[in-house]
Amino acid sequence: MNAITPVQARTMKAAVVSGPGQLRMETLPLPKPGAGQIRVVLEGCGVCASNLTPWAGPEWMQFPTEPGGLGHEGWGIVDAVGENVESVGIGDRVATLGHHAYATHDIADENAVVRLPGEFDGQPFPGEPLGCALNIFKRSDIKAGQTVAIVGIGFLGALLTQLCAAAGARVIALSRRPFSLDLARRAGAVETILLDDHWQIIEKVKQLTQDRFCDRVIEAVGKPWPLDLAAELTRERGRLIVAGYHQDGPRQINMQLWNWRGLDVVNAHERDPAMYIQGIRDAIAAIQAGRLDPWPLLTHRFPLERLDDALNMTRDRPDGFLKALVVYA
Repeated sequence: MNAITPVQARTMKAAVVSGPGQLRMETLPLPKPGAGQIRVVLEGCGVCASNLTPWAGPEWMQFPTEPGGLGHEGWGIVDAVGENVESVGIGDRVATLGHHAYATHDIADENAVVRLPGEFDGQPFPGEPLGCALNIFKRSDIKAGQTVAIVGIGFLGALLTQLCAAAGARVIALSRRPFSLDLARRAGAVETILLDDHWQIIEKVKQLTQDRFCDRVIEAVGKPWPLDLAAELTRERGRLIVAGYHQDGPRQINMQLWNWRGLDVVNAHERDPAMYIQGIRDAIAAIQAGRLDPWPLLTHRFPLERLDDALNMTRDRPDGFLKALVVYA
């Protein structure tokens, strides 16, 4: 838990991205929650790959960011509530969908937090990506006995491997990193393929599926080539699920292939905040039921002052890396 107690706190610290690849820390007055809002003393925040494009400084990016901005995977303890808040109270431990969580405190709407069960005390809980994984899994319509290829085994792909394997699917995991393939096997994948040669991969999957290809293919990279490959691995009348976050420009796709195979294509990114909240609740239930085990996948931790190192590691993805957290102890 954060070392700054609600009684002691009068100010907060927040990270500000001041330019491409540049970070500074600011000390600010502690904000007060308005009606229907809560304030959270944050214990930490997950580092999301969606931060990497803003971190690189594209032309459309405006600097400096708002204090704490880009951070959206926070969790911590409620230390103040505004008027008309009824579902959570001071002292509750929550996952939050606040959007300024690269800071020691954040304000969130009452309906944008989920209370965490006591059995999770002491464990980090970046709720947003966990909820995202559950929402993607639900929209993938995974059934026992299906063959499911997961293209890209980062944090999200590893979570989906666990969920699909627990549902009784035969999982084929594809990644460019041997470390990730080893992890996917431990998560329940029955086959692993190095993500290198396009046509060799297609031939390998043909052999593994008796030329039928896969009932479901989840693309979890966010780059053009893995998306093209994912379509090639999807069987006729199969479902291609786009889980990668494609934020670096337009895509050209092989619509002839998509048409010919009659693919169902699902963009699995939710935009309704209520769906994210439900996903977090579903993730809690999945952990309690033993279908999901996220904690071994949280591989690296940094103090808030080293958010730049956490972002750079998320970008460079060295061997052994899967998910970075910034923690405020």
